[in-house]
Amino acid sequence: MAKIKSKDTKPEIILRKALFRDGLRYRKHRKDLPGKPDISIEKYRVIIDVRGCFWHGHENCPDGHTPKSNSEFWINKLRNNKSRDKKNLEKLSNLGYKVFVIWECEIKRKGVLQEKLQVLYDYLNTHHNLGIEQKPN
Repeated sequence: MAKIKSKDTKPEIILRKALFRDGLRYRKHRKDLPGKPDISIEKYRVIIDVRGCFWHGHENCPDGHTPKSNSEFWINKLRNNKSRDKKNLEKLSNLGYKVFVIWECEIKRKGVLQEKLQVLYDYLNTHHNLGIEQKPN
């Protein structure tokens, strides 16, 4: 467990590279925001939260399961993680941020990641009159 990273994970890096490629600039892990979000774009009041399927209990995902050994510990741990995520989402929304949650399994599948990015870009284009388009890899 000691080797499991909480920052700069592979899914985060893949997402950040795609955002940068498409012209978006961001800050990572801002300590002044609730939950130290993975990616924040202050200019547009946007947060992108990259969630690991296992650690955040992604439902209907094979990676979002509860381990069979020491299950009571894991059930409490994952329940607390979900509760914390919900509270941080509420706090960020109350501060005026639009929060986009992207799951690890969605980043692994290129087509799904492109769909998620398009939702983000549509929001930015609609609400901030940007002309962001996805560039091919």
